[in-house]
Amino acid sequence: MKRVTEIKKQTDNRFLNMYELTSVHRDGSTSPYFMASRNSDPETLKLRCEEKPADAVMIVALKDGKMVLEKQYRYPLDDYIYEFPAGLCEKGEDLLETAKREFFEETGMTFEPVTGHNSSRPYYTSIGLSDEAISTVYGYASGEATTEHQEQTEDINVVFADRDECRRILQEEHVTIMCALILMHYINSEEDNFDKFLV
Repeated sequence: MKRVTEIKKQTDNRFLNMYELTSVHRDGSTSPYFMASRNSDPETLKLRCEEKPADAVMIVALKDGKMVLEKQYRYPLDDYIYEFPAGLCEKGEDLLETAKREFFEETGMTFEPVTGHNSSRPYYTSIGLSDEAISTVYGYASGEATTEHQEQTEDINVVFADRDECRRILQEEHVTIMCALILMHYINSEEDNFDKFLV
């Protein structure tokens, strides 16, 4: 049984909007619930659609056996945080093309995705707050890192982290939860490839 009976859009921004939902609880009472979404139309919210595509991609890349990370300034923290390269999907763009484009724009390097697995299906990032879903694309990086292709609003430093550096980052730095979980998996693996990462 669907519990959301009304949706009110509260903002009109390009990248993120706030919505007020009227929701029915188990006992029949109702209350407002507030959420954010990448979608600009209430009818395209994931709670209204059968198909639930990824809003963005996260790119997990290895270069010479090291994880390619970003130490990026983020406004909500007013500080730097470690994460994987990522970016929003453009309408009609193939997921792997999005990954290649975003990786190049943020790092200046070439990205070659690993294919033939289903690890790239969308997963939700913070479902108590938003309906944003992200697909993870795994692969290998080549070339030299540069900030040349970053947008003016981006402040990204590319970091190549071996297992010891990943341990230090997890113990001492701000890290996104998605990045932290993958780094823990990487630290405890013995392979410098994605053979045991992918299903």
